[in-house]
Amino acid sequence: MQMQGELVIYNTLSRKKEEFKAIHPPFVGMYVCGPTVYNDVHIGNCRTFISFDVIYRYLLHLGYKVRYVRNITDVGHLENDADSGEDKIAKKAKLENLEPMEIVQKYSNGFHDVMKDFNNLAPSIEPTATAHLLEQIECTQQIIDKGFAYVSNGSVYFDVQKFAEQNNYGELSGRKIDELLSATRDNLDGQDDKKSPLDFALWKQASPEHIMQWNSPWGKGFPGWHLECTVMSTKYLGEQFDIHGGGMDLKFPHHECEIAQNKAATGKEPVKYWMHANMLTLNGEKMSKSTGKFFLPAQLFSGDSELLDKAYSPMAVRFFMMQCHYRSTLDFSNEALQAAEKGYKRILIALQQLGDIKGASNSNVDVASLFKRAYDAMNDDFNTPMVVAVLFDAVKEINLLKAGEKNISHEDLSALKKLFDDFLFNIMGLKLENADDHDSALSKGLMDVILELRKDAKSDKNYAMSDKIRDTLKDLKITVKDTKEGAEWNYEG
Repeated sequence: MQMQGELVIYNTLSRKKEEFKAIHPPFVGMYVCGPTVYNDVHIGNCRTFISFDVIYRYLLHLGYKVRYVRNITDVGHLENDADSGEDKIAKKAKLENLEPMEIVQKYSNGFHDVMKDFNNLAPSIEPTATAHLLEQIECTQQIIDKGFAYVSNGSVYFDVQKFAEQNNYGELSGRKIDELLSATRDNLDGQDDKKSPLDFALWKQASPEHIMQWNSPWGKGFPGWHLECTVMSTKYLGEQFDIHGGGMDLKFPHHECEIAQNKAATGKEPVKYWMHANMLTLNGEKMSKSTGKFFLPAQLFSGDSELLDKAYSPMAVRFFMMQCHYRSTLDFSNEALQAAEKGYKRILIALQQLGDIKGASNSNVDVASLFKRAYDAMNDDFNTPMVVAVLFDAVKEINLLKAGEKNISHEDLSALKKLFDDFLFNIMGLKLENADDHDSALSKGLMDVILELRKDAKSDKNYAMSDKIRDTLKDLKITVKDTKEGAEWNYEG
């Protein structure tokens, strides 16, 4: 099946959908802001990485050569995300009585384990901030030389108002510099080194007790949080590249500052398409660690939370996320998770049944239309909810085929299997989990024995036993249907 239609994506900078064009030969450079590794990632963080994993997978599916860069922030992210306070990693190191790089390694390992649980593909390159200190110092000096930064008491700050004289600072987030100034005019306490409260640190002077510090032309210090992404994205993708992604909360100030740094250093617009995944809410409220309303993936997988009714598998959670567009807010609830779990099982049962269907000489299943709708959905800014709807329509076709109400040719049967392989597994990144595979095989074997016993009971005209088996299975939410080919069962839980 050939791709149909042109790929369009929503560009945050222009606030509209635009036709996606990569250079020829088809190469795509994509940078996504990764985690700050001072703690375990929560499920809201995971939504962003799962969303961009689907985008990465689809671009690969279309035949693009994709260089996907996702960084690790291991220094420079301050406790209050401004230019004062303590580095989050250094603070955690003190609390746990560990070296900062032990904290980094511990939570980097945990992040990678979670990404594997969710079946995310690894990025092409995963650079760290501490491995690119030299480039950050060089970029800071370049911005100073261009007149857009100044040195103050051992720190280096980006001069936002100077930059705004020639550029539209705030264009990504829709902020106006006058309004920003008005909102921050009285907030200069502890920021006497700055010319303006809008200015942000490129390099921060370290106090003697600060654990993580390095030599620089301006004294001992550490890089600002925003600088690392400017340096690492351009090092591996060039001064101008295709896609920059991240969570919606990074749009301002992080991504706004990145644009300013890049343009100040190179004079060029760095990114063609800015893309942001929206937040995850919990029963209608924002999910965050600061409010205590959040889940760690391990809690979801074990069910170890008073907010959860039960445990959920990684693939049930991933499928739940596929049912909402990446730019829309997704509300997290037990009811929604259980519905997604049930829906995913429905698809897997239908796929199992598809393997038993035999091709015919004629066909009245329009598989080409299903493919077109699925591609149209993905080409419309990666609209996974519409793809899920297409797959459920395909499940209905499978049920009609199983019931003998439709026929399908050998060619269309192969194409129908390919539809699920392409869109469910390869693009949306779902998989058959090992435990489920084992449980499925065990369940099938047990049910074969039970149905054989029921068949023997009916043959012996022991209808009481036959009915008892059927009714007991019904209590377990297993329905049994007698067909010409024999009894069939389905789990409705």
